[in-house]
Amino acid sequence: MSITTKRTLRMVFETNLGGSMTITLADPKEDLTPAEIESVMDLIISKNVFSNTAGHPVAKKDVKIVETITEDLYDA
Repeated sequence: MSITTKRTLRMVFETNLGGSMTITLADPKEDLTPAEIESVMDLIISKNVFSNTAGHPVAKKDVKIVETITEDLYDA
């Protein structure tokens, strides 16, 4: 049995087509500030480098740091 913890930074953007786009980054540093995250989100929007079927990011919608704890109860 083992317990593992994973952290991800989940940035959600509104797109030009009215949809949403989520960019998820693994293992964000512990001392990230909201200002640092917003700055990166603004850069992603201004550089227009990401696009998918939902469109490209035009506005910040949400941001979260998600922590997942997994407890492995059985190994064969």
